[in-house]
Amino acid sequence: MPVTRVELFSNHGRDGRYNHRVNETQLIARVIAGDRLAGRTLYDTHAPRVYSLAYRLSGDAEKAREFTQDTFIRAFSRLSQFRGDAAFSTWLHRIVVTIVSNARRSEIRTSREVALDEASSIEMTASEAEPDLKECIARAVENLSEAYRMTLIMHDIEGYTHAEIAAVLGVPEGTCKSRLSAARAQLRQDLAAFKE
Repeated sequence: MPVTRVELFSNHGRDGRYNHRVNETQLIARVIAGDRLAGRTLYDTHAPRVYSLAYRLSGDAEKAREFTQDTFIRAFSRLSQFRGDAAFSTWLHRIVVTIVSNARRSEIRTSREVALDEASSIEMTASEAEPDLKECIARAVENLSEAYRMTLIMHDIEGYTHAEIAAVLGVPEGTCKSRLSAARAQLRQDLAAFKE
């Protein structure tokens, strides 16, 4: 199992910190045993990357904060189930991907329930019909299938490797590569009209 080295603060010296380094496996064991300071250290170590992924997948800072909290609540409640087959960060990222995916599916179901009379009352002005490139790209990415969108965001925006994406999404590396290629091709097609 890949082990990340982290500082564990808790040896109650003058600053109230441990003076020795422990590996992540030991840190997780301390959290399971009820060491709240170890839990805080684990959170502080991983929260920035979890938030970044949640933000990229959701596109909303407030939702990303909620998804980050939900990820750690779920992770800490299931920490004893973490087997260590993959890195702890991979396990966390799998949780955040699941949480964001579930929230997006719920939003899609809710949006489909909009009454037809409300939908027909929406009018589009000429200026709204021609958004700038940034809006076109955001819309094109949003219109990708969930698998393509997640793969594209994780690889091209967040900088994950294909191996990391495969581990988080639970698919073969080759599948990640083909999804990325298909997502890029679809984006090129969707944005071709913007060039004209």
